[in-house]
Amino acid sequence: MPAPSSPDNEPQRLAAVHALRVLDTPAEAAFDRLTQLARELFDVPIAIISLVDEHRQWFKSHPGFDITQTERDTSFCVHTIIADAPLIVSDAHLDPRFVDNPLVHGEPYLRFYAGYPLRSDDRFVLGTLCLLDSRSRDFGEQELRLLKGLAGQVEELFRLHAIRHDLAETTRRYDALFHGSATGILRIDRNGLILSINAFALTLLGYSQDEVMGQNVAMLAPSESHHLLNNFITRFLGGGDPQEMGRGCEVEVQHKAGHRVTVHLAVNAIKDESDQVTEFIGLITDLSQVQAANRRTRKEQSLLKVLHQGITDYQALMSGERLWTFLTEALSELTDSEYALIGEVLPGDTSNALKLNAIKGPLWSPESRHHIEQLLSGDRVLKNPDSLLGRVFARGEVVIDNDVNEYTQRSEFPLGQVQFDNYLGVPIFSRGQLIGMFAIANSRQQLDQHLLDWLQPFTDTCVLLINLYRQMAEREQVMQDLANTRDQAERANQAKSEFLSSMSHELRTPLNAILGFAQVLGHNPRAPLNDKQKRQVNQIEKSGHHLLSLINDVLDLAKIEASQLSLSIEAIALNSLFEDACSTLEANAGAAGITLTCTLPDSDLKVSADYTRTKQILLNLLSNAIKYNVANGRVDILAQRQKDVVRISVSDTGPGVETSRFSELFEPFNRLDAEGSHVEGTGIGLSITRKLVERMHGEIGVDSQPGHGSTFWFTLPVSTSPDAERPAGSEQRRLPETANQQTLLYIEDNPANQHLMEDIVDAMEGVTLRTASSAEIGLEMMRYAIPAVVVMDLHLPGMSGYEALAKLRDTPIYRDVRVIALSANALPSDIKKGLRAGFDAYLTKPIDIKQFTDTLNPLLGAPTRQEP
Repeated sequence: MPAPSSPDNEPQRLAAVHALRVLDTPAEAAFDRLTQLARELFDVPIAIISLVDEHRQWFKSHPGFDITQTERDTSFCVHTIIADAPLIVSDAHLDPRFVDNPLVHGEPYLRFYAGYPLRSDDRFVLGTLCLLDSRSRDFGEQELRLLKGLAGQVEELFRLHAIRHDLAETTRRYDALFHGSATGILRIDRNGLILSINAFALTLLGYSQDEVMGQNVAMLAPSESHHLLNNFITRFLGGGDPQEMGRGCEVEVQHKAGHRVTVHLAVNAIKDESDQVTEFIGLITDLSQVQAANRRTRKEQSLLKVLHQGITDYQALMSGERLWTFLTEALSELTDSEYALIGEVLPGDTSNALKLNAIKGPLWSPESRHHIEQLLSGDRVLKNPDSLLGRVFARGEVVIDNDVNEYTQRSEFPLGQVQFDNYLGVPIFSRGQLIGMFAIANSRQQLDQHLLDWLQPFTDTCVLLINLYRQMAEREQVMQDLANTRDQAERANQAKSEFLSSMSHELRTPLNAILGFAQVLGHNPRAPLNDKQKRQVNQIEKSGHHLLSLINDVLDLAKIEASQLSLSIEAIALNSLFEDACSTLEANAGAAGITLTCTLPDSDLKVSADYTRTKQILLNLLSNAIKYNVANGRVDILAQRQKDVVRISVSDTGPGVETSRFSELFEPFNRLDAEGSHVEGTGIGLSITRKLVERMHGEIGVDSQPGHGSTFWFTLPVSTSPDAERPAGSEQRRLPETANQQTLLYIEDNPANQHLMEDIVDAMEGVTLRTASSAEIGLEMMRYAIPAVVVMDLHLPGMSGYEALAKLRDTPIYRDVRVIALSANALPSDIKKGLRAGFDAYLTKPIDIKQFTDTLNPLLGAPTRQEP
């Protein structure tokens, strides 16, 4: 037997079947009478009203058939639904759709079937009215018309069933709404008579149902409002539209006991099919709790207004002690009290005392007024721990007394002969510490725990205000201390600046003579040294440069920590920087037996950094990699771009570092136990390196394992700006016609430095040196012979080097003379200051003879001296 398919609209059809709410309902006489009529009319043993859902064929009425449902696959009616038309099967034995159906070849041995579709209002086929017989038979047009008529009656019964179901649901909802509602509901007829009233309304008004049913609704209103209710109904029925209709209003109703209850009353009219008013529905909402809440809210608002004003106007109120007066008056008004006070608790060695901040009450006697003024000024404090006040400020008790006796009011109040009726004293605690109290007396309301709880926000605000009041003096002191600290910091910063400048000058000045004479001795072709002397001079020069390096490191670290290190951030080509750094240390690496491999980056790879400081970083990392390496080791330097930064790494084949000690590498003066080794150093190079990298917005780190070498790396931002145009060298000043182009005037007050310069110039062919111990003497000498170049110290007795330069530039005949500053002030800021002042060059002590001669020779008009 082929299984029947499903119609195209099966989901919608099934929804319509379930919407009928008929499935699985009990038998009903109306349906059974109709199927019984069909059996008699068509002379068949079985007539069925069926509904077909997802899995079955269910029978609402089935006389002559004992079962209530069948499987959908064996159903004849499914074929009727699919065809959406009447189905007649005269002989099931001859129909291939049903020949093997279990209902055909088994009980009840069906052979005849006539089914007519049953449709919903939206025309979906729900099931059938069908006729069944165990005999084959014909079914004519007349019989089909009769079956159609009966099917229409079944559809009408379905509609009536749905209406009854909806009415039952509506009735249940109405009962639940009417009887179980937390709102009073009344039904009133056109004459104002009460038709029904729910339990909530009866409870609200104190009546029983028998007392109000059939009575005029006016009985529930105060006597003066009876006519208003009657007029309301009359106006509405006469075509008026009272404002209360549908929206409601706040009214008073009369309780059976006689008191009035405030409610919200809303009235709605119920109309029939002819749009005629048949009755009214009144909805009553109890507003008693709302009104009580409103009263509490207004009281709370008064309290909050006081607290808000006290906090927001704190600064203004604090001036002249107005804050305490404000709070005391507010406390008196909030509690309807004649007297009120607020005070601070002052801890003592044995017991607390109370300083009054403010007190309010009627006029005192002159004696009492004087006493109170002393208390308010702080000249006197209250100390009696056994009084009603003392129990609060000394012991932290809450004291409530609604009947202050005569003995207490005479002996325990500092207010003179005043009659007190009641008293409330409240301690003010802050984090468990008793800091103050307030009290009221002669209040017009009962003093109890409820009032105390209600005043808790006021108490909490007093905690805040007393703490703020105490902190005001501390704040003033803190502000003064901060000002003093700031002044001290500024003085310390200035002293540090002066110290750095002084250290630079004082340390470099003697080194100038040491390194200068060492260079003169070692490189003087007129008086060559023997091998032993060369080794000795080289050792002096090496030790002097090492000492200079240590001084530079210490001063660099101090400058960085003082935030006085100035940087010139620009686009730097890394390949030239690598070449410069590697060539500088190439000889050091070779002398140590270390292979230095410098992988040059692309020529267009640039970083945004300070050239000098970046070179200093590279030299530091390369120098460390060479010093802390193994024999015949390697050092590699490499640059890699990573998004917006360049990662520069220096790798060595040294002994490596434990991971746990990485953080110590960058600590100042920490050499990781290398202090006793042959490697020289201060342990601050990496600290300076890290600070320089961070100042240039980069990061620095190390990757290392013991026995596998170390890789120190740092990052710098990639520069995307075009190369900055280098300012073209200014045209050389033309020498005055009277100037001696081979004459050098050296202005220096230090005899050792004068002798050093004499030895340096002595090695320069054709150059004449003249010296002056002060700027004044030098300027006087220039009146008789103008030199080609003036080399001048800045710290001179009398006129300084800057003042002397200003005089030269202001004098037309000396304006074009080249002037070189040679100073122990070696900070970058010093160099920039000197060049801005107008020096043609700024050289630092200790003097580097090659740098000096390379700078001097072009200014003298001679070619740069080449190293032999």
